[in-house]
Amino acid sequence: MGKRRKNNQKTWQVILKITITICILVGGYITYNKENPNKDIENVTQKENIIIDLGAIPQYTTSPYVELNNNIPYFTEEDYTTEPFEKYSQWDELGRSGMAYANVCKEIMPKEGEERGEIGNIKDLSGWVQKRYDNLIKDKYLYNRCHLIGWQLSAENDNKKNLITGTRYLNTEGMLPFENLVAEYIETNENNHVLYRITPIFEGNNKLASGVQMEAWSVEDNGKGIHFNVYCYNVQPGIVIDYSTGESHEK
Repeated sequence: MGKRRKNNQKTWQVILKITITICILVGGYITYNKENPNKDIENVTQKENIIIDLGAIPQYTTSPYVELNNNIPYFTEEDYTTEPFEKYSQWDELGRSGMAYANVCKEIMPKEGEERGEIGNIKDLSGWVQKRYDNLIKDKYLYNRCHLIGWQLSAENDNKKNLITGTRYLNTEGMLPFENLVAEYIETNENNHVLYRITPIFEGNNKLASGVQMEAWSVEDNGKGIHFNVYCYNVQPGIVIDYSTGESHEK
């Protein structure tokens, strides 16, 4: 009887552990989706990751971006869909955000009257070593909390999986013009969809991304309305950046 009682206790301990684990996982999912009640957000799978060779990208000179693959994104026929979706990568072991992927359309964009919230509470981004340069940067501060998929396209604000440490130059001169192109296209073509994939590119174990790859393709018109494949440099003119740490200084 004593041995059977011990076995029963072990069985109930295992069941209890499994139950607690399930509750934690489900609870986390529900908490996350309470912030996004109309969205089905997934994690990016390894199959969708595209590896970019930094050695093949020209050094930054004066343009905030350079075209890749003749400006044609690396999507395949299997990727084309009119189903809305958003996918974000888990942070890696170094705390760095990975690829973000969405089918941008009216369904996932901010609703009319919806306003972007504050994100100053996010302080643990990889490479976030903020510094002020009054005479070199119009908005003074070197780094922004850069959305991979811009808020105007996704309504995702303080989702840390959708944020990286990026220079003011990357955010406003590199990424924003392409985000605006997609937003304007959807505003004009309200029933259409744009496959949109943003991949931060890190060299080795650097905490700060060297840049981001931006890909987009309008689905219904087979890329006639929107198509691009660019690499935007995470640089700031006049500033020297240590990408291994995020530290910086004037040239």
